[in-house]
Amino acid sequence: IATLAAIIILFKVQTLEAVAVSLFSPRVPLPVSVLVLLIYVLGMLTGGFLLALVRSWVHGATRRS
Repeated sequence: IATLAAIIILFKVQTLEAVAVSLFSPRVPLPVSVLVLLIYVLGMLTGGFLLALVRSWVHGATRRS
């Protein structure tokens, strides 16, 4: 766990430059490390939702009346 934390801190320190993220019209400058973290969290949320949806479909299809 300490190695993973060290890698994350090293990535955070080395990627200080900002990138401009624009959705529709507003532009928001974010550091690359924050953007990567946000994309990771969004992927976890959508993946978890998809997994729960598929599990409910499988459970509903295999349920006996």
